[in-house]
Amino acid sequence: MNVIRQRAKENFPTVLLSILGIMQALAMEILWSKIQELDYLFEFSMLSVIAWSQIAATFMSVVIVWVSYSSSAMRFRWVPTTMDSIFPFLIGLVEFTMIESIDPNEPGQWLLAMTLIFASMHGVSHSMMRAARKDADNAFFFASVLPAKLSDFKIEFTLVLALFLTSIYFLFSNDHTNFALLLPVIAVNALLLFQLYLVEGFWARSTAEHVKNEEPE
Repeated sequence: MNVIRQRAKENFPTVLLSILGIMQALAMEILWSKIQELDYLFEFSMLSVIAWSQIAATFMSVVIVWVSYSSSAMRFRWVPTTMDSIFPFLIGLVEFTMIESIDPNEPGQWLLAMTLIFASMHGVSHSMMRAARKDADNAFFFASVLPAKLSDFKIEFTLVLALFLTSIYFLFSNDHTNFALLLPVIAVNALLLFQLYLVEGFWARSTAEHVKNEEPE
């Protein structure tokens, strides 16, 4: 048995969560500073409603990144690659950009950053699942879970494409009516709430005494 390989498997969850914890703490600090900068947040107006909706979605996205990573690190073991250590920094940079781009008048850049968060987290999650499937330590779970095919990600591809096109529209459009601005932000909040529901459900299935899930991963 390769001792270094075994050490990497045992120590990587701690390393990963330490790096990610630092990045998420920084993201929360930047978000709090952003809230303090925006004076109109505490005015009763449509502008403040849109801004608070952006803040809520941003907060949920940071939480989902943490929950997705931490739950995978606690459930599974795999031999890490260099990119496994780099991804938390890249996702952190996107989160910082998303927070700084919170602007109810010009949501295009914020939506684009949110698109990158969705795309990157689906990619990272799938990458971790593929690596975990190859390791015998995770056989209990993956023995009853079919391998994922490209066609299994049609919904994810559609959502990312829709978010991307919406962000491009606002980047180059002058249609900045309150309704046009609020609608995609509310949709993003609903999507994130549903994502939290899925993550919680997947955690419950993964930690059940008997895994009966036959959905692809």
